[in-house]
Amino acid sequence: MSELFTPFTLKDVTLRNRIAVPPMCQYSAVDGYTNDWHQAHYANLARGGAGLVIVEATGVSPEGRISPACLGLWEDGQVEGLANIAKSIKAGGAVAGIQIAHAGRKASANKPWEGDDHIAENDPTGWQPIAPSAVAFGEHLPRVPTAMEKTDIERVKADFVAATKRALAAGFEWLELHFAHGYLAQSFYSPHANKRTDEYGGDLAGRSRFLLETLQAVREVWPEHLPLTIRFGVIEYDGDDETMLNESIQVCKWFKESGADFISVSIGFNTPDANIPWGPAFLAPVAEKIRSQVDIPVATAWGVDTPELANTTVQNQQLDVVMIGRAHLANPNWSYHAAKQLDVTDPAWVLPAPYAHWLSRYRPAE
Repeated sequence: MSELFTPFTLKDVTLRNRIAVPPMCQYSAVDGYTNDWHQAHYANLARGGAGLVIVEATGVSPEGRISPACLGLWEDGQVEGLANIAKSIKAGGAVAGIQIAHAGRKASANKPWEGDDHIAENDPTGWQPIAPSAVAFGEHLPRVPTAMEKTDIERVKADFVAATKRALAAGFEWLELHFAHGYLAQSFYSPHANKRTDEYGGDLAGRSRFLLETLQAVREVWPEHLPLTIRFGVIEYDGDDETMLNESIQVCKWFKESGADFISVSIGFNTPDANIPWGPAFLAPVAEKIRSQVDIPVATAWGVDTPELANTTVQNQQLDVVMIGRAHLANPNWSYHAAKQLDVTDPAWVLPAPYAHWLSRYRPAE
């Protein structure tokens, strides 16, 4: 049996294999609500054989969305649509996960295919972003955010807690906190974005405080028997990578002490000047270091898109779960084809029975 196709158990949740579909924003919601596109999209991904499907970044508040077209969980009416998606994912045989997020200074942006830049300040569809400090990201996101007061910090933490309760009510069994990609939590962590002089800035403990307090608040309401996970930007690729990675390892240890069960290793994306070494599984050695030094299961979603490479990262104990993103958009049945390519015995098991029946029994004459 290929290591990629062995089950993975975390708390009371078991994935049928080590393949996961990471959050990928669809920018197709209206007022944070799901629609037919989301329903079809996630059902299609789940029945292709992945063990875990994580719903895209879902705003904990209207201001926390990346764009006006992002999903939300800030009001009870949004639960029903997401509950239907969770059911569709489970019907396909995958575990249903969701990522909750606040976009911080990168909020109020146009859809990627409509500019991927900040909405003009005089456009009523946009809003004023908030961040730890009044420091703009720059480049195509030049809007200067409002520096958060402590009352804002408490409000956002409460928004994460409320969204967590709604995610649970919707039937999700895997929760991911988005602490990466230059969004609000990551910008608290980053010296590029956080210039505060109070207890939420300065040294590593100060810059990590918002992340840890948010995690701890969520931990109190998310069931202990279900996985509570974090997507964390552990490295910036801005010059001093070793220092940041060592600090990130310490923060991951604090995450574990505060109740995190799993880390999805990612990039900071706090500056447009990063020199990212894109390549096959380039973050796998970084994830391996966190896995070994923190003693926590890990995944990454960058540069792993072939079955052989995905299997190798698991076999070499670099990753516990492999996040396969864009390859799943190109081929929702990626897991099925990966099983065949890796000579897994009876790879049809990764497909629903009606599909497996047709694919295994009826073949054209040779």
